Amino acid sequence: MKKVTINSVALHAGVSKKTVSRVLNNEPNVSPETREKVLKVFKELDYTPNPIARGLARNRSFIIGCLYDNPSKSYITRVQSGALEACHKYGYNLLIHPCELRGGELIANIEQLLQTSRLDGLVLTPPFSDSQELVNFLKKKAIPYARVASALKDDDSISVRSNDEQGAFEITEHLIALGHQDIAFIKGHPDHSATELRFKGYKRALAEHQIAFQPRLVAEGNFSYHSGADSAKTILDLQPRPTAVFASNDYMAAAVLKLATQRQLRVPDELSIAGFDNAPIARHIWPGLTTIAQPVEEMTRMAVEQLIMAISEPQEHVFQTVLEAKLICRESTAARANAAN
Repeated sequence: MKKVTINSVALHAGVSKKTVSRVLNNEPNVSPETREKVLKVFKELDYTPNPIARGLARNRSFIIGCLYDNPSKSYITRVQSGALEACHKYGYNLLIHPCELRGGELIANIEQLLQTSRLDGLVLTPPFSDSQELVNFLKKKAIPYARVASALKDDDSISVRSNDEQGAFEITEHLIALGHQDIAFIKGHPDHSATELRFKGYKRALAEHQIAFQPRLVAEGNFSYHSGADSAKTILDLQPRPTAVFASNDYMAAAVLKLATQRQLRVPDELSIAGFDNAPIARHIWPGLTTIAQPVEEMTRMAVEQLIMAISEPQEHVFQTVLEAKLICRESTAARANAAN
């Protein structure tokens, strides 16, 4: 029995070999009608593509690497979910690679990864998406990449992020509208651009409402629950104590909520608490956390989709977009009462 080839499929479908290849690789530049016709011929001829031959023919591995270094397991789970959705859509596999930004071994680590794993491209999550050193290295090596949640000025690469500054502004303004003026702020990881953007949004909201910025109300965190707990002790020991706390992510906010409860402070009657990200913990604890919904899955999905398109064929324009961050009000914030300091 004669072997069915991609040429046979193209002949029966009345399309070019390149079109069949695009359908085979789930590439986007094919009309729905043509895609359906080619898929029908696949079935009629009982054509089964050889994945190894497929990769060799196009000089691809059909594997996307994803770099991460984030203390929040929830965050990387959401990143992975969005990346996998895009990879499955276009017939790619995903390699999740933990790495450390600090320590001076970043580039050596990435070089080793590229030597041992044949990747078609990399998706960079924070803090790697803000590393100019890494971006320069990938450009030099001509490795396709896309950045997620990055504030790095790089007009030559795919970038999908949310408006962190505006989100922080809105949640601070929400607390101000509830009557709070002594609003504490817990910063995030110093290597993440989101940290300064959220801090900037917080300060901008205070300034626009003529509320003096108080450095004593700012604590240093790193996006981890434990750093939130340490920051909470500092903040709740202040005299006078602030009436509201805005933490740069939900895990740090949850730590503040736990300590406040242990100290028998009623939330939100005596202390309003807000977070950022809309991580699962924000919905699962009580009272539920007022937060900013950052579309992590959507950002990563779009970045990986655009990366795969760029790998498939050169794009006319570099895709860069900013997604909206939305305020979600829950039970952890309420109108300011006379706090018992």
